[in-house]
Amino acid sequence: MVSLWGTKNGEEQQHDADGERDDGDSRQPSRHSREADERTRLLPPRNDGYLDPDDPAVSPYNLFSVRAVRYVCVLFLIISFLWWVLLLVSIFVSPPTMHSRGSGFFDFSFTTLTVGNLLIGLLFFSTPSKSMEICSLVLAALLLLDMVIVLAVQRLRSEEGWVGITSVVWATVMALYNVMSDRVVAWGKREEEERLTGRKETRRTLREWCAVLTATIIMVVYIIITILLTATLILRSRDASLKPPGERYLVDGDKYKIHLACVGNITHDSEGRRNPTVLVEAGEMPFEDTMDDWIYGAYQNGTIDRYCYYDRPGFAWSDNAPSPHSAGMTSDALSEALAKAGEEGPWVLVSAGVGTIYSRIFSSRHVRDVQGLFLIDGLHEDLLHRIASPTRGFILWARGIISPLGYDRLIGALFRHRTREDRVYGKSAYQAGKFIKAKLQENLVANSLTKNEVSQARNIQTPQTPLVVISSGIEVRSDNEWERKQQDLTRITDNLLHWDVVNKAPHRVWLTFDGRKVLEKRLGQLVRAK
Repeated sequence: MVSLWGTKNGEEQQHDADGERDDGDSRQPSRHSREADERTRLLPPRNDGYLDPDDPAVSPYNLFSVRAVRYVCVLFLIISFLWWVLLLVSIFVSPPTMHSRGSGFFDFSFTTLTVGNLLIGLLFFSTPSKSMEICSLVLAALLLLDMVIVLAVQRLRSEEGWVGITSVVWATVMALYNVMSDRVVAWGKREEEERLTGRKETRRTLREWCAVLTATIIMVVYIIITILLTATLILRSRDASLKPPGERYLVDGDKYKIHLACVGNITHDSEGRRNPTVLVEAGEMPFEDTMDDWIYGAYQNGTIDRYCYYDRPGFAWSDNAPSPHSAGMTSDALSEALAKAGEEGPWVLVSAGVGTIYSRIFSSRHVRDVQGLFLIDGLHEDLLHRIASPTRGFILWARGIISPLGYDRLIGALFRHRTREDRVYGKSAYQAGKFIKAKLQENLVANSLTKNEVSQARNIQTPQTPLVVISSGIEVRSDNEWERKQQDLTRITDNLLHWDVVNKAPHRVWLTFDGRKVLEKRLGQLVRAK
């Protein structure tokens, strides 16, 4: 009981002391509990039966449908990767029934894009976003447009074949699947958040924002790549409308087509024998942009009565051949095309640069029909290693891989006024995937199959065949080895008519006035030689 002066009696004081002891005992366990740190909850645990949004149990993977979509995506990625490996190998060695008449770089590009698209979808599978969905839709729309272009343009359809068509269709379907999977994961995430936390989560962690930003940037890069692929396909469709001056003939078991054209009429001499037709083999570039001018000039001047020319596989209007492909295989394809066109000898073979390798092999396989050899600064078989170096092969392969982007051809078409003619056989022809593939095939077997074939051709070649050799003065004076090999070329037969070294003439001897004058003069003498 409290006294008047606010003091306690003895009993009350004892009660207060016991109370203080009890309070001390109740506070005693807190001295042994964990001290507060950055992980200590600021708010008490929820008692409403829902989980915290950051709880690992709140995941779209709880749903079987989401897990099934992910497993299917992994399966598609494995299939796409195996297809990618097969296409990579087919660039160097064409598997049976898998050869396409085009370069093969486009289907490889579409498959690479597919693998990358599926990989991004898997890496960022659990963090769906609106930006990813929009980018995937844009990518799918562009690939759908590519598929329509390939299927609608007959020339592209034949060049890409079933391999290219399958690749672009598969890329389109996988892009659409990525859109669907993104929406399924978003739905699953929303369902689980509402079921386990009571509401849809609208915030993202910093890690999630970084994942969304990274995925969006990569998808934007994919979209840019696909836009370039689409623009290149449009250019190819435009170029496909350019008609060849001759005809295209199926060769090698109808695997690809060779373009062959002839100018002039068949004539006969006073004894009724058929005058020879000049068969032209171009050098490093297509005939139409290099040798056509001076050969046609010789025809107009009456130096020759008739000439035929063709495009090697991958050049101008000719399709690419299966890999590997040697010079002897090209000669066989030419023989088949000539037979289908009804063309017969006798022939005077005119060739330049690396084309002299092809014409020498052709001559050895048609010794009765070849009436003369005309070599213009020809490549000797001992120098084939110059075009067979591994470094050159890797550069050609790398150029081929990025050639479907067509950035150089697009710049030329938009800002340099390059025409269809420039891209098919002119100054921009070297940028085409078909041309690069042809050069890569040439590089791969130049120092093996092709060298063996031309060495055999030298032994088979009849010694009485008339021969004319024209050499570049610049090349001869700047390269002693080239000079020695040019001299050796004059001995491939025992019937050398002329060997001229044209002063100040480049490798393409016909580019100078003196070079063209010498060429036309010697060609006339060879055609009329008996």
